[in-house]
Amino acid sequence: MLVFGVISPHPPIIIPEIGGAETKKVRKTIDALETAAQQLADAKPNKIVIIAPHRQHGYEVPLYYLSQKLTAQAELEKILVTIPSFEYYYELGKQCGAAIEQSKQRVAIIASADLSHVLKAEGPYGFHPAGPKLDEIIVQAVRDKDAQSLLSLDREFIGDGAECGLRSILYLFGVFAGKDYATEVLSYEGPFGVGYMVAVFTVK
Repeated sequence: MLVFGVISPHPPIIIPEIGGAETKKVRKTIDALETAAQQLADAKPNKIVIIAPHRQHGYEVPLYYLSQKLTAQAELEKILVTIPSFEYYYELGKQCGAAIEQSKQRVAIIASADLSHVLKAEGPYGFHPAGPKLDEIIVQAVRDKDAQSLLSLDREFIGDGAECGLRSILYLFGVFAGKDYATEVLSYEGPFGVGYMVAVFTVK
């Protein structure tokens, strides 16, 4: 049984022990993750699937916040993005969604995903005009529950936008495909030149 989905960024700087005073610049993201953590706890999952484009911080940063309010231990399954294809992860999500429907477990999905890395000239990766535009499209697609708008994006444009989380997001879309659900973007910001979005997928 599918009970919840969430998109979480994964920059280590949002963890107070690492970011220190810099966490003040990502307060919207942290507040949104704390809100999502309560919603995740309220969904009472006994299994959490987290898909990430990187080991270590790809898993650990989202779980730092999202697991804080869980009252019972949940089984954790980690999926590492290793295949370039966007369509692959959307279809994999569909397959996993079908399997979850046949399961008695209460399953929540965490899509670990940073957006564009080229939002600011002073950021670590510089600026490219495709960056802000790509993030705008991804955020709107989540609001509209429109996976196809992401699957149809020009691959060169995606490359110029320098994202790392689109496959995780498409996997989440795939899991929820065909189901009656709602989405809410809790926050979006990019103070360090990388786009951070927190969004929740709730089953109606």
